[in-house]
Amino acid sequence: MGTSRAGDIWLRRPRRRREAPPLSRERIVAEAIVLLDEEGADRLTMRRLAERLGTGSTTLYWHVDTKDDVLDLALDTVFAEAEVPPATDDWRADITAMVERWRTVMLRHRWTATLMGRPMLGPNVLTRTEFLHAALQRAGLTGAPLTAAAYGLSHFVIGATVSQLSWRGRDESSTRDAADKILAAQREAYPTLAAHGHPSDNDWDDAFHRGLGYLIDGIRANTIGSPDPAQSFPLGPGDLIR
Repeated sequence: MGTSRAGDIWLRRPRRRREAPPLSRERIVAEAIVLLDEEGADRLTMRRLAERLGTGSTTLYWHVDTKDDVLDLALDTVFAEAEVPPATDDWRADITAMVERWRTVMLRHRWTATLMGRPMLGPNVLTRTEFLHAALQRAGLTGAPLTAAAYGLSHFVIGATVSQLSWRGRDESSTRDAADKILAAQREAYPTLAAHGHPSDNDWDDAFHRGLGYLIDGIRANTIGSPDPAQSFPLGPGDLIR
């Protein structure tokens, strides 16, 4: 019913009416999250959301301009579930705690994985991004190296979570059996895969924690003994936690 630019929702205050409205932005977002958890982002429409709230679409547009507004608000709201840990002198422990909580939220609300390309400029996401960047700064990174490290951590947790979610609902056992048979039959072509198993044949939590540990170890190795942290990482594109 309206158009808005990326991030506009965070610059607009909830509208007020002379009489008490039957809805609030908070109630709309809460119901949207329930719908998203049950059916996914593709099933969210303003009409369906209005029906669940027992009202008409026009009433929703008093509080939000577009469906994109609802998605942005819902995404930022669920990330509040990733509690920000207290900052400590151990930057590695701080990063680990924040990233693991971020992953937990994405696994709990699997629709979030489909929306990671959206601009994430809400206060909850920005607060957690600030925490991550501050921890990397305590590690000795600044400028482009800090951005590159945050970029790597961001993409690791998103990629790992998307991979895990893509297996949910599948018959993992039969797929792994098929992979084992293929690798056994073509062992000469894929000797390493045949020796260590298909990549899907792992414990998701253990694989994530090991991978995160390797990434953090790499960040640490590039900060030790480097008088100029700007030389520790190649230049890379900027990125928020998303």
